[in-house]
Amino acid sequence: MKIRKELWFGFTIMALIVTPVLILTPWGSLFDAHLSHADLGVLGLLMLALIVVAIMLGFPTAFTLMGMGVFFAWLAYRSVNPQLAVGQVLDLFVQRTYGVMSNDVLIAIPLFLFMGYLVERAQLIDSLFKSLHLATSRVPGSLAVATIITCAIFATATGIVGAVVTLMGLLAFPAMLKAGYNVKVSAGAVTAGGCLGILIPPSVLLIVYGATAGVSVVQLYAGAFLPGFMLASLYIGYVILLAKWKPALMPPLSESAQRVPLPSHMQALATLGGNVLGAIGRALAGRGVPSVPRRTILAQLVVTLLPALAIVAIAGTTYRIATAPDVQASTAGLIEAGGAVAADASESEQSSGLIGMPGAEEETKEQPQELAPPPAAEGASRPAAQEMPAARVAAAAERLPAPLWFYIVLGVCIGAIGLIYWLWNWERLEVFKLLLTSFFPLALLILAVLGSIVVGLATPAEAAAVGAFGGFVLAAIYRFIAHWRERPQSGASAGVVFARTLKEFGRIIKESSFLTAKTSAMVCWLFVGSGIFSAAFALLGGQELIEKWVLSLDMTPLQFMILAQFIIFILGWPLEWTEIIIIFMPIFIPLLPHFGIDPLFFGLLVALNLQTAFLSPPVAMAAFYLKGVSPPHVTLNQIFAGMMPFMGIQIIALILLYTFPQIGLWLPQVFYGR
Repeated sequence: MKIRKELWFGFTIMALIVTPVLILTPWGSLFDAHLSHADLGVLGLLMLALIVVAIMLGFPTAFTLMGMGVFFAWLAYRSVNPQLAVGQVLDLFVQRTYGVMSNDVLIAIPLFLFMGYLVERAQLIDSLFKSLHLATSRVPGSLAVATIITCAIFATATGIVGAVVTLMGLLAFPAMLKAGYNVKVSAGAVTAGGCLGILIPPSVLLIVYGATAGVSVVQLYAGAFLPGFMLASLYIGYVILLAKWKPALMPPLSESAQRVPLPSHMQALATLGGNVLGAIGRALAGRGVPSVPRRTILAQLVVTLLPALAIVAIAGTTYRIATAPDVQASTAGLIEAGGAVAADASESEQSSGLIGMPGAEEETKEQPQELAPPPAAEGASRPAAQEMPAARVAAAAERLPAPLWFYIVLGVCIGAIGLIYWLWNWERLEVFKLLLTSFFPLALLILAVLGSIVVGLATPAEAAAVGAFGGFVLAAIYRFIAHWRERPQSGASAGVVFARTLKEFGRIIKESSFLTAKTSAMVCWLFVGSGIFSAAFALLGGQELIEKWVLSLDMTPLQFMILAQFIIFILGWPLEWTEIIIIFMPIFIPLLPHFGIDPLFFGLLVALNLQTAFLSPPVAMAAFYLKGVSPPHVTLNQIFAGMMPFMGIQIIALILLYTFPQIGLWLPQVFYGR
């Protein structure tokens, strides 16, 4: 019987784990009548090795964690008091399960998943890919570039790696192969771009890490923005350089493929000139174009002016921020009005000992006049209180002078407007209209959800609820528009179109709800299993043993970070990211204070490092997602080979983030003062 290469790889890793365990474990001391403290630590390490082997053999992760956690926790309790061991284990199970059920952070997971599944089933990705492909048609490797950008945007909206890779495998992968792109490069672009969803917010990975490590999910989201888009930019830069260096791998598109088809009214307006603004001005100043109504010309003008209006709005917002006065409310009146009360209250507390004791209440009743502010103090407080609103109004009226950097930003904005309308031809206008209907609604939903989280307007759970409602609305609108556009061919009435939309929308809601419940249940059971497993590991002394071993190495923070990220990188080959976060993060997190490492920064490095978990064989789930929808001639080895350069880029991004930590910490410092 011939065994596949990936199976050989998996069996080799299991052998590398099992062999040292069989050789180094002191089996004699484990089977004697009494388990010592050192024996319990050995059992903890044995449990850690067995859980990795069991997961690699294909056992369900959550229930394997629970089963091993219960058994080894029973061994730990039994070594102390055999009569109470069963009851203590059951109590531990209930406590950990209730802890997961009462964890407010996890509420955001099903809501973000529901938003993602709704957006995925609204069939936005095909129009998004088409518009981005036309927008980047003159860029080297344009199809691969459009694929990565589409993946990054769609991954930001959904956060579901499998959905993004599968949809792009059905849409972009055949288009790249048809255009003569190399199979390996095409597969790498789809799989690497699809995996951005576990790094760019709203990432479920960051929520799981935040709940595991006790780190603010809001700050994790703020910190993950720039590293995520930095990684996407590195992917795009690699594709463009490779297309320039080896054009045979990604042949440039033909001239006809780069042309954007124009509707009839735009073709008629194009006879007045190639520049849109000038042609529309001539059409409005003269008698216009006979075949184009004046209302259509004005509509084209409104769409054309949208970029300028957006830039003006950005400049105006920047001016208000740059010249905002420092509002400092005067507290003089408060001190005058409350000084006597505060002094008397402190004296009362000191005399009675504890606030709320009977003696304190009696003393308060006996001395009512001393606690009341004297008339002089009341009179002094009223003018001060009246002066405070006037002072605030005066301060608000006097804005600060605009700093030099604002004029630089203003100059850049003016230059951008001039450049845009100098290059604004009819084809670019048509591409912009395509982006308006596909990219910008999705971008507004993303900005509304993530912006409200980052600036502190909403908690992740509240923003996720708004995002789920936004996905609900987007799915309904886009499916209605799709059926309405099919109306001329089908001849259906408006009522029939509405009925078809309602029927399809009901199916979308049903499927999205089912998938959300399924995925959320998996995550919650993982947390329950992780809680029991980590508790058993701590009871056995495994955590203490590992901490002593790491501290005995006397490593510097840099050496510890390299060791930790290397272990996570290696674990990403046989395990998925959920197992790595749930099982191994509770081992690393307690060691961070000793080395002075911020758990937020460590989480960003882990999230960036775990990109490799989806791309590294033999458990490269992105490769299997793509293989399931790819043509028969595309082999799994070709997909693996195409992913390897992108894994190298991920390592480069990891080094850049560690070398320049402000890439990940700048936004949390700006918004939260870390």
